[in-house]
Amino acid sequence: MAAKDDLGRAGEDRAVAHLIGDGYRIIARNWRCPQGEIDVVAERDDTLVVVEVKTRRSELYGHPFEAIDKRKAARLWRLAMAWLAAHPDLARGRRLRIDAVGLVGPDARTARLEHLEDAL
Repeated sequence: MAAKDDLGRAGEDRAVAHLIGDGYRIIARNWRCPQGEIDVVAERDDTLVVVEVKTRRSELYGHPFEAIDKRKAARLWRLAMAWLAAHPDLARGRRLRIDAVGLVGPDARTARLEHLEDAL
């Protein structure tokens, strides 16, 4: 696996640990369908949360959240709808939102972490 992939996976692991520590229950990781992949699906209270995780070594090329442009946002909503369609029993009567977790630093274990709720 490339160093970039290792950093991304470590960033996702750190994001999941953060979410669990903040009271979320993780339902799925790296859920795939023909339209793409969702990094994390979690729940807290009556809300289902699709979480996009972006990890960067530095902000040299911009903040991680800047990578979530209009096209990516639309894709995340399509993926969220696909996940709901595939899991109707978990979707009933629940609010849905999309969050973003951004990590910046050469080591995901010590990188600065930001969690933006209701990002899109």
